[in-house]
Amino acid sequence: MYDFIQTHWLDIFTTILGLIYIWLEYRAHIALWVVSVIMPACDIYLYWSHGLYGDAGMAAYYTLASIYGFALWQYRQHHPKHPAKPSKPGSATQRDSVEAEQSRSTNYLITHFPRRHVVPATLFFFVSWAAVYWLLVGVINPREEYVNSLWPVADAFTNALSFVALWALARKYVEQWLIWIVVDIVTAVMYVGKDIPFKASLYALYVFIAILGYRKWKRMMV
Repeated sequence: MYDFIQTHWLDIFTTILGLIYIWLEYRAHIALWVVSVIMPACDIYLYWSHGLYGDAGMAAYYTLASIYGFALWQYRQHHPKHPAKPSKPGSATQRDSVEAEQSRSTNYLITHFPRRHVVPATLFFFVSWAAVYWLLVGVINPREEYVNSLWPVADAFTNALSFVALWALARKYVEQWLIWIVVDIVTAVMYVGKDIPFKASLYALYVFIAILGYRKWKRMMV
């Protein structure tokens, strides 16, 4: 047992941070960005040591992007034009309305992904996928056994899609949850194959929580 913990302690620690992060994201709480700075800093070493070079680079990107996300949530103010619909006392809808009001007082509103951003975001995803793949197989790890495997394809895919998802989260678009569902499914499978069991379990849980988060954020919209 001691040897197992000693081997997987960083995996366990970052998994705990991941649970805290997803709970804060589910609540649309600004503190999620603080955890999002600490967790990827630890993930850089974890992923690199398991040959997930793209994820290691993504973790470094997360650290910087989280600072952007925190600043955007903290200082950008949106003023709603329409009040929230009244709901029954003690109901889930009323609780969500209260949380939405608290969110408006400190951050800005949850909105839908604008249609005008769909095409640019899609193009950005495919360009990023190709760019990250080239970086993985051409610069970071050009070894034949890695290049000829599916790992760089999947690694680049989750990284590119995560770029879009993280940007959508920073903008507080409700559809960011749908993007994360795809990322989480692919990532969970990858981590099983790379023997990172706790992270694999975490991302499998993320899929379930992302579904709940999507429904909750939609209720919090006004």
